[in-house]
Amino acid sequence: MSNKIITMVRKELIDAARDKRSVMAGLYYAVGAPLLMCGMFFMLIGQLTSPEDLNIKINNPQGAPDLIKYLSSKGITQGDADKNKDILLVVSDDYASNMAKGISADVTLIADASNEKLQKSIRRLEKNLQQYSSEMGSLRLIARGIDPRVMQPIKLNVEDQATPDSKAGMILGLATMTMIYAVFISGMNLAIDTSAGERERNSLALLLSHPVSTGQIVIAKIISVTLFGMIGLLLTLIVSKFAYSFVPWQELGFSVSVNSSFIGMMMLVGLPVAIMAACLQLFVSFMAKSFKEAQSYLTIVLMLPMMLAMAASYDIAPDTLQWLPVSGQLQALIEFIKGRELPGMQLAISSLITLAISALLAFGMQKSLKSEKIVFGL
Repeated sequence: MSNKIITMVRKELIDAARDKRSVMAGLYYAVGAPLLMCGMFFMLIGQLTSPEDLNIKINNPQGAPDLIKYLSSKGITQGDADKNKDILLVVSDDYASNMAKGISADVTLIADASNEKLQKSIRRLEKNLQQYSSEMGSLRLIARGIDPRVMQPIKLNVEDQATPDSKAGMILGLATMTMIYAVFISGMNLAIDTSAGERERNSLALLLSHPVSTGQIVIAKIISVTLFGMIGLLLTLIVSKFAYSFVPWQELGFSVSVNSSFIGMMMLVGLPVAIMAACLQLFVSFMAKSFKEAQSYLTIVLMLPMMLAMAASYDIAPDTLQWLPVSGQLQALIEFIKGRELPGMQLAISSLITLAISALLAFGMQKSLKSEKIVFGL
């Protein structure tokens, strides 16, 4: 690397450090995202391990005392009739007589299934009603001298081969999406300031008047923004390492730890993504005519890597996305944290494509800086 590029990189970093608010705004995500993820995991684990009691309205509960007692043991109780009208369970008047005769007894569940807040409660109530019905059916068969197993021609035995690492990888895979996205957020403010911002301050034209090539200027700006992106990624990993240690993963039967090998792999895989993020943000910012316009454009452009990251994290990506930037790296990282063999070919090709896109964007910036329309925002 030439001395001119090193000098310009130092200049870009010094200029960025002077605007402390802009620097902190870029790093807020790196600190806040892991903490928000931990809060979400705390609530999720709490709901999975100790679900809250479900209060519903029950009509004619005295007609099915055994059913009401069974539901109560499962945390489903009758609440205030005036306050719990969202889910209504109606026990038919002939419920007791039909149960005594050994025929079907009617129980009606009335609720709005389109209400997203009620869907989980409705499924929980339906599941427990089906379990109670199955138990009553088995007791009726036993009373008639019939083995209940005749009603189960196939007994399915499931052997879960998932290891604690792979189970933890399912959770950490979601968190990995927020980690890799840190490289886009952390360097965004610097990318806008060193391109559209410099043009508004008329310092870009002054910089181009110095005895340096446009290629050297572009490389220096890319390196500066990439450094900020990698600092944001490292900060996210450090905060995650300490924050995730307080989450009670053991209640789900596994543990999640952001160890040194994961941090090293994440930094290695994240470097090509950080370079592409810097090139993309700088290219879009140079094309914009003002600082605010660059912010608006980047908000829209950054939706693409977010969608690629979500597709990889939620395992809804088609096979072709495993070779693309962001989604390819994330899929490889998820396999790594699950303790499986690292897909080296996939990671190598997706990283090469990422660097190729970065080179094209950098070449485009170099050409654009030779245009007066770009330099002066005409």
